[in-house]
Amino acid sequence: MSSKSQITPLHDRVIIKPEPAEEKTAGGIIIPDTAKEKPHRGTVIAVGPGKKDEPVTVKKGDAVLYGKYSGTEVRIDGQDLLILREGDILAVV
Repeated sequence: MSSKSQITPLHDRVIIKPEPAEEKTAGGIIIPDTAKEKPHRGTVIAVGPGKKDEPVTVKKGDAVLYGKYSGTEVRIDGQDLLILREGDILAVV
């Protein structure tokens, strides 16, 4: 993220930068934009402070797997990001 605008998630929310969708299959077939699946993997770029009795367990820089339709997609400083609750994260890779 750029140093001009910092975004800080609240409570147990996490901001993730999704990995780009696959451009080609293993066999070399190019996938058109309309057939690309949403990514399920990304990198944590910001973490909220957590709830009062529940600290957040993921940290900035972690590679994570999340649900297919989890979170809210936002565009900040030209980047497509995803804001979701820590509970929507399935695993740290």
